[in-house]
Amino acid sequence: MSGSPRYNDGVPTRDGKDVSMGLDALIVIDMQEALVGRRPCGADETVDAIARLVGACRESGVPVLHVRHDGGPGDEFEAGTDGWRICAPLAPQEGEPVFDKHFNSAFRRTGLQAHLERRGLRRLLMCGMQTEFCFDASVKVGFELGFDVTVPRGAVTTFDSAFAPGGELTAYYEDCIWDGRYARVVPLEEALGAIGRGA
Repeated sequence: MSGSPRYNDGVPTRDGKDVSMGLDALIVIDMQEALVGRRPCGADETVDAIARLVGACRESGVPVLHVRHDGGPGDEFEAGTDGWRICAPLAPQEGEPVFDKHFNSAFRRTGLQAHLERRGLRRLLMCGMQTEFCFDASVKVGFELGFDVTVPRGAVTTFDSAFAPGGELTAYYEDCIWDGRYARVVPLEEALGAIGRGA
């Protein structure tokens, strides 16, 4: 399907249609102490990349939304525990919405979809973790709901696994699963430039 046509009202496929990128909101998924503290692949670089995106959005007036996993009592993501909290460098500022989820998808029973639709926010820049679990589910559900999803390289991560290092796993999802099918995957600097232009 490498030569597949454009989808979802003009999001370009990997075969190179030059369609300008527009961004309505940044969604940061599961950058919580319990995960970041376990040191996923390129942890420091990923946090830094996301912090740059968050900072650029705040400066440009692009809404920043946070999604946080609540695993219930006894879980490492139990609400109110240290592990549940969003890591300090990415902590929400006053007025930034935080959506707590109980499933892999950032959209299931969180109110995120309704929040975005009420405000006409259709073009989403998504970052966070984990690549193959909550992040992948959220990208695909966002696409199915009709949102235009952009994923910046270097701002998504996961852990090494028995079958692939974390960096290779993320690259596989970016290049072989998301890009041109469910999302547009772009270099970090391109995403930052789009934010700065108010695109």
